[in-house]
Order: sequence, then structure tokens, then C-alpha cells
Amino acid sequence: MYFIKGALAGGICCGVTHGALTPVDVVKTRIQLEPSVYNKGMISSFRQIVAKEGAGALLTGLGPTAVGYFVQGWFKFGGVEFFKVQASKALGDESAWNNRVAIYLGAAAGAEFIADIFLCPLEATRIRLVSNPSFASGLADAFPKIIKQDGIIKGFYSGFGPILFKQIPYTMAKFAVQGIAAEQIYAAVGKKPSELSSGANLGVALGSGVIAGVAAAIISHPADTLLSMVNKEGAGGNGSITSRLINLAREAGIVRLCLNGLGPRCIMIGVLTAGQFALFDTVMAATGATKFHFVDPANPEGH
Repeated sequence: MYFIKGALAGGICCGVTHGALTPVDVVKTRIQLEPSVYNKGMISSFRQIVAKEGAGALLTGLGPTAVGYFVQGWFKFGGVEFFKVQASKALGDESAWNNRVAIYLGAAAGAEFIADIFLCPLEATRIRLVSNPSFASGLADAFPKIIKQDGIIKGFYSGFGPILFKQIPYTMAKFAVQGIAAEQIYAAVGKKPSELSSGANLGVALGSGVIAGVAAAIISHPADTLLSMVNKEGAGGNGSITSRLINLAREAGIVRLCLNGLGPRCIMIGVLTAGQFALFDTVMAATGATKFHFVDPANPEGH
């Protein structure tokens, strides 16, 4: 039952945070797809979109974003908890504590791979709607159109390679950096979690989440740019997914892949990740679950 509660908390925290940040994601995606048009920064791009298409355009793709990331969060957070607990049981407390960063990384990679199988079709739909708002009225309308026009594999999984390349390093950094950052914050204030109030612990979750989110955003941004580009209709030619990605990478260049839309994405992912960890802890507590922590045998009350 613990893993179901963890999956539910993960689905809620990811669906709510990604859904709430849909306007930022719309702007970030437009900057990546049309840098010649949206080239004056995030605030100016917000104004351009609203002036041209109305404020409602900032909510384009809200349906697939909320649904897709609820499903992804279910498997990602639930999977990370499952793999962490199983690894800790297999290794024992001391070995698990000494290898906790490796466990974070492995658990995050495995959980993210599974989650991305379910996320990819919804992310492809979101990008199609953002890049071409007239394509369909929403998720239910877009799904059958994409299948009819491109088929399931090309229509929904053209971006599976980039989404793995983006999401797996992103999630590995997200969980490992957050865990390390939280430890360092507690060490800096000289307190254990058990010695702080719930509000202070929430502050640690938020602070470590921001740090983790920015680190994860920078690491995964080139693949995020490619993912946005490859899901645009006709992008990269008509060859295989690999050849299309190579064509797009050559066309964009390393600077554009690494930097276009990076500012909005760092803001988005920093806020989003902080909110996710705070919401996850809150929902877990509301369900009556005691969140798993690695235990330092030399200081069992410290974690």
C-alpha cells in the first residue's frame, strides 16, 4: 500500500505543478520552435503571444500536460520509492546509506524509463498543439488526428529517444541533487529533520527542490530542445527518427540546443521541482504514509 500512496502522491504533485506552469511551458516551447519570432526574452514572448492570439493561447496543451504528467508522476515517484526501498532491503541499512547517491540515480533512471513510455504520446500531443494551435481543439480531438495522419509510432514516439535522453538525466539529477542539497541544508543549520518544525522541513524541501530543478534543467535542456523540434510537423525531414534528430541537431547548432529557452526552463523547472517535493511530502502525510528515508547507522535519528 505504501507504493500506491507514493504513486498517487507523485501523480498529484506532477500533474498539478506541470499543469499550473502550462503558460511558461507554452512560451518556452515557442522560443525553441520559433527563435526568429520569439527572440526578446520570456516576458516579451508572453506579451507577443497574448497580443497575437489572446490570453487563452497560454493554456494551449493544458489537457495533455496535466494528464500526461499525472501518469508520469505516478510511475516516476512511485517507481523511485519502490526501487529505493527494494535496494535498501537488499543491501541493508549501512550499505544503502553509504551508496545512497547511486541508489537515487539507479532508482530514478529505472522509474523514469517506465514513466516515459506512458508520457511520450501525451507530450507529443502537447507539442503538436502548442506549435500548431489550429491542429485540434484539445487532447481528445488531437489523439485520433495524429494517429490518422502519422500513425502511432511516428506520431507519438518520434520523440521517445529525445524524451529518454532528456528525462532520464533530468530525473537522476533531480532526485540525487535534491537529496544531497537537503542533507547540506540540514548540516548548515546544524539541525536534524526531527528537530525542526514541519514548516522548516517544508522550507528545506522547497530550497533543495529549487537547486535540484535548476541543475536538472541545465543538464537536460539540449534534449528538451530537440524534443520540441522533432514533434513539430515535418521537422527533420521524412527519414528515420535518428536521421531526423541528426538533421535537427545540425540545423540548430550546439549553442541554440543548449541556450534557447534555457532561462524560462530554469525558472519553470526550479519552481516546479520545489513544488513537487513539497506537494509529494504533503500528500504522503495526508494519506498516513511515513516517507522512506535512508538511515545512517551511526546517527539513526538524523535521517
